[in-house]
Amino acid sequence: MNLFPFPGDSYETPEGAAGFERFLPSFFFALNVADIVRHDGHLARSGLYGGKEWVAGSTATVRALERCGVRLRFCGMGHIDRVEGPCVFVGNHMSTLETFVLPSLINPRKTVTFVVKDSLLRYPWFGPVLQSRDPIVVRRKNPREDFATVLEEGIERLGKGISLIVFPQSTRTPVFDPAVFNSIAVKLARRADVPLLPVALRTDAWRNGKYIKDYGGLCTEIRVSIRFGEALRVSGNGKREQAQVCEFISARLADWGLPGKGGELSAPERDACGFEKTYGNQ
Repeated sequence: MNLFPFPGDSYETPEGAAGFERFLPSFFFALNVADIVRHDGHLARSGLYGGKEWVAGSTATVRALERCGVRLRFCGMGHIDRVEGPCVFVGNHMSTLETFVLPSLINPRKTVTFVVKDSLLRYPWFGPVLQSRDPIVVRRKNPREDFATVLEEGIERLGKGISLIVFPQSTRTPVFDPAVFNSIAVKLARRADVPLLPVALRTDAWRNGKYIKDYGGLCTEIRVSIRFGEALRVSGNGKREQAQVCEFISARLADWGLPGKGGELSAPERDACGFEKTYGNQ
């Protein structure tokens, strides 16, 4: 078991990583993910699932993506290494992929958990895995109640040395709109007096599903890109840091070929994988 699968500041999928699975990527990836989740879920239900197992399952998902022909690049991980103690990671939420992949990048460096919606805990196998990581659970019905939960439980987790991954958007979307990117992560970092570390994500190679939103097909023409920014210390009312986070994410998405709000393409257009295109090219 490799406890530190992605050392150093960056990683990029090497040439020749794709296997025979690349000929039917969505099919084989679904099989691989089902096997990973079933295995990890069994361990979690048996009380045998810890941080090492979480990293192993997350790394297995990265390797499954690569065998299916998806290219990945991770950058800026040195920024995590330079932060002492726990921190709040804040990023845009684009697909299910980041929930599976981020643990292999962060947890070897810092014990971490997510802020998650309660519906995810009801999934077979996957629910017990998330629950075993002691996440902060929100219901997405009462924003004020969720806000209070994140602040109260977030301060408690951070006080124990557990970092948090927060996606302030209300839903997964490939179009980043700062207007709906709330400031809960900034407020939490300020109250807990811990660093805030921005994360820009392009993960739409794993599509939202038609019937089950969390599990869609793969588009191997799109590269998965994850970049960590320099840690910020929140001061004053946090508006400056909120703007810095939004600027960092917007700039990285633009670098990767995704426009901001208002840059969508018309719905009938399709990408190289045949999916409806509602945003810019890679």
